[in-house]
Amino acid sequence: MKYDVENRRIWFKGEILNVNDAKINILAPTSQFGLNVFEGIPGYWNSDNGQLYIFRLEDHIKRLEKSMKLMQIDAPYGFDEIKKAIIDTIKANEYDENISIRTTTFVDGFGSWGSSEPSDMFVAPISRGKTSAEYNKKGLNCCITSWRRIDDTVLSPRIKCGANYINSRMGQREALRNGYDTCIFLNSQGKISEGPGSCFFMIKNNKIITPKLTDSVLESITRDTVIKLALDAGLDVEERTIDRTELYVADEAFLCGSAMEITPVYSVDRYEITSEVGKITKMLHKKYLDAAMGKDKLHQDWVTGVYDL
Repeated sequence: MKYDVENRRIWFKGEILNVNDAKINILAPTSQFGLNVFEGIPGYWNSDNGQLYIFRLEDHIKRLEKSMKLMQIDAPYGFDEIKKAIIDTIKANEYDENISIRTTTFVDGFGSWGSSEPSDMFVAPISRGKTSAEYNKKGLNCCITSWRRIDDTVLSPRIKCGANYINSRMGQREALRNGYDTCIFLNSQGKISEGPGSCFFMIKNNKIITPKLTDSVLESITRDTVIKLALDAGLDVEERTIDRTELYVADEAFLCGSAMEITPVYSVDRYEITSEVGKITKMLHKKYLDAAMGKDKLHQDWVTGVYDL
């Protein structure tokens, strides 16, 4: 990496510049009301062939476009322009390590929470080692938070927007205050939803079980990846509503997301699930990393190489 994290290059309003030179109006709707949508996109360095792969880049851009549509933010750039901006920014930083790429479309100017423009975008990659603490743990001790997950009648979890993550913040801060690593949300019906910025899976009798998309969860790209990899491995996968107490007697459990990858859950509400990484969780994590690093021949269409070889 050519630049330190405080002086890294980002793509901002059509040009690549020092992160410290990127400015928005302090009264902008994105500043005052969190009026933005974003993607956190993983990138993995493959040292064997000297290539950095962006994982499921096109799927992330498509979801960003859907979020803009649902939040009614005018799209400032087209699909190909967004893709080029992401690749150009990584090249400008000369990354040769695993990274996380934040791509955010926001509403600037002097508008209000009801504005749809003027909109613009930034792309800000960062080393994975510089991301939040819960994304760099080997295992997680979780609690069921007292805060309920937002649902489609309030503010849809289908939208990956900054405002939604205040809901995640409430649960996460409660978990940290009470001595846990992170939390798991229940939805408005009292059923298992997801973690703050991560999806939930458990294993019972060698079956992979995860909440349905209609159980107030994000349409997660990592969730979709895990399901496909599990099916590739010949495992049974069931998407269904999950009761809280089912977690306490699971054989294995994990949270997953672009930043978190696949991280085992050691305990929930002090009920121990496992003291180490479970066999199936470990296998799925390896398959995930192989796919993200371009080593999985079955899913080469999931990766986009950054550097010309």
